[in-house]
Amino acid sequence: GMFDCPFCRTPMQEDNESSLAMVQKRVDAKDPVAMLFLGDKYYFENLGLEKDVQRAIELWTEAAKLGLSYAHHKLGNCYFDGEGVAEDHAKAVQHWKKAAMLGNIDSRNSLGVYEVENGNYGRAVRHYLIAAKMGESVSLNNIKEMFVDGCATKAQYAEALKGYQDSLDEMKSPERDEAYALLRQMNSAREQEQNQHGCI
Repeated sequence: GMFDCPFCRTPMQEDNESSLAMVQKRVDAKDPVAMLFLGDKYYFENLGLEKDVQRAIELWTEAAKLGLSYAHHKLGNCYFDGEGVAEDHAKAVQHWKKAAMLGNIDSRNSLGVYEVENGNYGRAVRHYLIAAKMGESVSLNNIKEMFVDGCATKAQYAEALKGYQDSLDEMKSPERDEAYALLRQMNSAREQEQNQHGCI
């Protein structure tokens, strides 16, 4: 079902110990998604684990070595902010570049932000354009801000808008529209129930 184990599709265990055992089994099998998942649990103190940024970084590093783009993205963020590791912007950029080359749009956007902060507006626009064409609204808004500030051309902003819209059009489907309608209906019903009970 919807809440089954994302790795092996068996029903999730009710207790943290059993859930951790299931995830650890996948980590031991060198599953990079399981490594990312367990790293997140250490980082955010979930499943009864104490916060252990070092362990999270170890797991994300192993997942990154196995080619998982989002693990590279998380490592880039850690190196950029100096969280759990010595602050090292060069290593952050290196991880973001690897993630971006693997298709991670969050890293592509982070590279754009980094380039803006360093005055490399042309490079920033290129990163934002790629991400916007992949459907990343944050990058689209960043190009818009650059256009307003005079750091991007009207043609670049128009290209980003068109690419973003093309990406949205490619993702449209009757099933997705039906799911969004159902989600809106559920949210509306929840809001009505909260209003009836005086909860906001």
